[in-house]
Amino acid sequence: MATRVLSSSPKLLNNLRSFIKPLNSASAAAASPLNFDEKPELSTVEKQHPIATTLHQPTTTLDLDDHQKLFASVPTLKLLRSSVNLGLASNETFVDFGMWVMNSRLMETPLLRDIVLKTVKHTFFEHFCAGETTTEAGECVRKIQEAGLRGMLVYAVEHTSDNAGCDRNLEGFLQSVEFAKSLPPSSVSFVIAKITAICPISLLKRMSDLLRWQYKDSSLNLPWKLNTLPIFTDSSPLYHTLQRPQPLTAQEESDLELAHQRLLKLCQKCAQYNVPLTIDAEDTSIQPAIDYFTYSSAIMYNKDDNPIVYGTMQAYLKDARERLFNTARTAEKLGIPMGFKLVRGAYMSSETKLASSLGFDSPVHNTIQDTHACFNDCASFMIEKIADGYGGIVLATHNLESGKLAASKARNLGIEKGNQKLEFAQLYGMSEALSFGLRNAGFQVSKYLPYGPVDMVMPYLLRRAEENRGLLSTSSLDRTLMGKELKRRLKSLQFAKPEMAASAAGSMKIEIGTP
Repeated sequence: MATRVLSSSPKLLNNLRSFIKPLNSASAAAASPLNFDEKPELSTVEKQHPIATTLHQPTTTLDLDDHQKLFASVPTLKLLRSSVNLGLASNETFVDFGMWVMNSRLMETPLLRDIVLKTVKHTFFEHFCAGETTTEAGECVRKIQEAGLRGMLVYAVEHTSDNAGCDRNLEGFLQSVEFAKSLPPSSVSFVIAKITAICPISLLKRMSDLLRWQYKDSSLNLPWKLNTLPIFTDSSPLYHTLQRPQPLTAQEESDLELAHQRLLKLCQKCAQYNVPLTIDAEDTSIQPAIDYFTYSSAIMYNKDDNPIVYGTMQAYLKDARERLFNTARTAEKLGIPMGFKLVRGAYMSSETKLASSLGFDSPVHNTIQDTHACFNDCASFMIEKIADGYGGIVLATHNLESGKLAASKARNLGIEKGNQKLEFAQLYGMSEALSFGLRNAGFQVSKYLPYGPVDMVMPYLLRRAEENRGLLSTSSLDRTLMGKELKRRLKSLQFAKPEMAASAAGSMKIEIGTP
């Protein structure tokens, strides 16, 4: 399918940036959009070895067995509460009941709703979230920084359906960036945003339909479309759009302009404060539009080997490997330093159900082993790019093997400790052993820190419960190591000399009294 790709000339790229203006500019309206969907020429090695970057099995640099060293920075009370909360979250019956209550009409009763929200606040909310206010989130950031970790600030608003809500959400994101800048240097690695919070979902679906159809039929003209990086490959799921969509209406184009202006304002603030912005991924029905927004903004703001705008790749999708390789190579050829957050994915059930209802195969890998292999291949590819001085990657994983393999790959390629272009990340309250193990090995490690009022963050907590039930029920490493460390601390107190025990007890009281 015929498409056009810009030359790799830096001068031409500068010209490109100069004519990519906000949607209300005359130059943007007159410019002919480019898709950059053409695959760059592969090297001889890549032709001979399509997955030449696959991670091998070198000796790991991580020590995940020394519980005393891993949890040295964690106060005893926090360790105890974390162990209890993870135990509850690993009980599928408890999680199912909790989700039933949260989604039931019981929540319409003020008294019951108040009881439920208070219970959630003092259990799962405090375990998985950074707080309700920026003040509480800031305190959380300072605490994890003292433990040698960094924070990814997430103003935890999810979806909206109208422009007024989008405007409110944008203000929240902008405040998050300003807040990040006010915190200790390097304590915040990224600010996270959702396009679904600043652009109505109905519009994202319409845009995605049109982008998919244009990939099928390059003669389709999209007058609103700016230059972007590759969004699709020949293996991408296109079944969502089975017939030619109608063009955007005048109102939809106006809403699109507003959404684009919101994103540009957010990117401008991030560039001004040098705070990288990561755009979260969604399901495949709207992901094309999200990638479009992400890449068109990256072309404008990612400059001088400094990725400000990061996209998100979901490794559980069958086209993820090819899409990442294609997008990164194209961006590199154009001199655009592109950053990615690599995750496994969160919509397996809904993706498979939708594809099946339309008579198509699921876009999700057939086995978890295939997903692991895809994640590891993508991680290795980007780690090699970073070793060569290009791009940035956030490896968001709770998988121990992936963490060990990526750490070994980085060490083997000589990536220095503290390299800002390679970041590992885990959800706050999860995979603590992996986070601390990577920290102890000298890597940059961040925790995903959602914050906001409990009722606003509730959709996030429900998704965490649904998405991670398998992970929490099968991965007992954290709970096992926490249990061993708690026993060690109790035993060291129990068998200490009387005067030492009294001193230790006093120390524990101070520690436990710390919020």
